[in-house]
Amino acid sequence: MTRNVGNPNNIKFHEVAEISVLKKVLSSFSKATGLRAFVVDPQGETLVTTEENQEYCNFCNLVRSSPKGVEKCKRTYARAGIEASKYGKPYIFRCHAGLVVWAAPILIREEYAGAICCGQVLMWEPEDFFWEEIEEMTKGLPVDIKELISYAKQLEVLSAERVQGAADLLFIVSNYIMKTGVTTLSQRREISEQQARLSEEIQARKVLETALRKLEDITVQGYSLDKERKLISLVRRGDRRGALKALDDLLADILQNYSDLGEFKVRILELIVILSRAALEGGAKVKRLSLLNSQYIEEITKLKRTEELCLWITKAIEQFIACIEEGNDIHNLQVVQKAGEYLKKHYREKITVKDVARAVYLSPCHLSKVFKQELGCTIMEFLTKIRIEEAKKMLRDPQYNVVQVADALGFKDPGYFTKVFKKSEGITPSQYRDKAI
Repeated sequence: MTRNVGNPNNIKFHEVAEISVLKKVLSSFSKATGLRAFVVDPQGETLVTTEENQEYCNFCNLVRSSPKGVEKCKRTYARAGIEASKYGKPYIFRCHAGLVVWAAPILIREEYAGAICCGQVLMWEPEDFFWEEIEEMTKGLPVDIKELISYAKQLEVLSAERVQGAADLLFIVSNYIMKTGVTTLSQRREISEQQARLSEEIQARKVLETALRKLEDITVQGYSLDKERKLISLVRRGDRRGALKALDDLLADILQNYSDLGEFKVRILELIVILSRAALEGGAKVKRLSLLNSQYIEEITKLKRTEELCLWITKAIEQFIACIEEGNDIHNLQVVQKAGEYLKKHYREKITVKDVARAVYLSPCHLSKVFKQELGCTIMEFLTKIRIEEAKKMLRDPQYNVVQVADALGFKDPGYFTKVFKKSEGITPSQYRDKAI
């Protein structure tokens, strides 16, 4: 699969890469393996080296002693990185001067952003023809070939297994770091966007007159109880979009009146407790909420900025609503099961939707919606299916005629029973009885 060279959404390497962490990784890798590693961009330019800045061996330093040699190295690394990105795995190759090098592609959201290059080694014991190859491959570079060969003889000879293992390790580590960086960047952007919305809200409020604001909101020490109640109601109903919008509105109030981080945390923690109770009332399971609340108490102590707290409570509300949705799914299934049992027990009687709703303690409208959603048919359609199946059993018994069957199943009009039966089975009850007996 060919990947584009460059970063998506204008994300730059330095925005997502923890350079200090990468340096430590490269340094630790070098100390553990004795191999040199460094990061290059898609054009082959060096971006990150080890903490000791020793990315090249003596052989390479001699090759790179001229601008022409440096340019050839860049082109080699650029080509190798692109080749590696095509396949999404490390690419092992011989550089323009004859040494074995490998490139592990760095991907940002599946886009090629550079590579970790490593190697400057040999994979076989050199013979005479190898020195001739090096001389031929470096022809045109202003280097002393005897000195270059003497440096080549100092290089370590690695097995194919060691080379592949080192390449795979760098690929895994580097891309884990980059994915973590992308996640962090996305979170920073979410925080920034939310803060922009809150700033707009606060700025809009400054335009309003103080007297008008007091008339519109019932407040206690600058904290809007009306807006808090609205948020609670929206969470209880599982209205995700409405709840998040109401939260932004309420957070604007809190930010405007509580600049101290400690006080701000207290308000946020109070909200979490209140909204947890709303989620419970909305149908979320107690055990699930208890686990979340324990997690939240631990997390909130680690947050050090108001913008982090704002994003954090947004995510918490989304989790609360998800819990409500999970609880409602289970509740709906239980309600439908109970309704089905009631219908099977009372199918011989004259039943209405109100009768079934009363039996399961729901409104007729809500029960009808849930029943249709879960089973794909209406309550009365389900009742008809039960009655038809029972009618078929009775019609197979010679002691019952069509009128008796209709009456036993709650159809006071035999003609209507015949119509319903034919619509379901394609034949009349009499025809079915004649075939069955």
